[in-house]
Amino acid sequence: MDNPLLRLYRSKIYTAVMMLVFLLCIGVLGYRFISGYQWLDAIYMTVITVTTVGFAEVIPLDPQSKIFTIFLILTSVVIVGYAISIITDYILSRNNFEDIKQRKMQKKIDAMSNHIIICGYGRNGKQAAKKLLAYDKPFVIIERDKEIIEKFQENNIPFVFGNANEDEVLFEAGIEKASTLISALPSDADNLFVVLSARQINSKLTIISRASEETSYNKLKLAGANNVILPDRIGGDHMASLVVIPDLIEFIDNLGVVGERNINIEEIKVEQLYNINEVKTIRDLDLRRKTGCTVIGFKDDKGDYIVNPEAETKLIAGSKIIVLGRPEQIMKLNSQYNIE
Repeated sequence: MDNPLLRLYRSKIYTAVMMLVFLLCIGVLGYRFISGYQWLDAIYMTVITVTTVGFAEVIPLDPQSKIFTIFLILTSVVIVGYAISIITDYILSRNNFEDIKQRKMQKKIDAMSNHIIICGYGRNGKQAAKKLLAYDKPFVIIERDKEIIEKFQENNIPFVFGNANEDEVLFEAGIEKASTLISALPSDADNLFVVLSARQINSKLTIISRASEETSYNKLKLAGANNVILPDRIGGDHMASLVVIPDLIEFIDNLGVVGERNINIEEIKVEQLYNINEVKTIRDLDLRRKTGCTVIGFKDDKGDYIVNPEAETKLIAGSKIIVLGRPEQIMKLNSQYNIE
């Protein structure tokens, strides 16, 4: 929403404009019926009188017209002066407010750590932000289109205005403290440059990049991207799968529904589930009975995945489990183990 101070100034501007219009109407009608001027001459006399430019009268003024002109000049000085002061204050206040808002946003970004940086707020960037919001993950968006920032910034989404290709902009987004960078720019060349820059600044950063052409895949991986996503290929595979195995794909789509209270899959560090000094197994946790969630995947401390792990799989330090459940079951799991 707009700042209340700016709304107040806007209402004052509307009032000043209405007063100016009313003054012009009075002037035109006065010269038309008091001085007997034609309509065009009446408009001309009103404009030169209100603006005080000092041109000569169209026709010499009689005493009544002179009194009316004195009234019009004095009134116009007050109204025009008021309008100019209000418009000037509005411009200065708007600039100051934008500066204050930007400094406040930058202070919020500076306080972040282990956050995600999204480069580009196009179609892919918006989808990524929507998913991160659903999982309550902190993120910052870098966008060089000022109109897009002004349109979406009111949703309390932290934006950094600038080109993600520039190191200064990446630093403003807190890249040295970030955990992940998503480069969702429309150009593969821009994504490649961002990946190179980000990898040099933060060697521990997890980088996910978008690519339009399959020939860019290896280049982005070589530049330092951990994962490269080809949206067009994924979309084609998805559409074909809807023909070959429609029910299975529809089920998987339902698992990925994004929105408040609609999270069906969760990845959890084992350290969040129990004291790892005494190693437990999936059977020992018994999450199915306690929360209703089912363990469908396991990732060991080396990063290797096991789909549908055995009940006797040991949950060692540094490993993670992937659980499946209805939204209320996921919420129960998070609540029972104080997972944020």
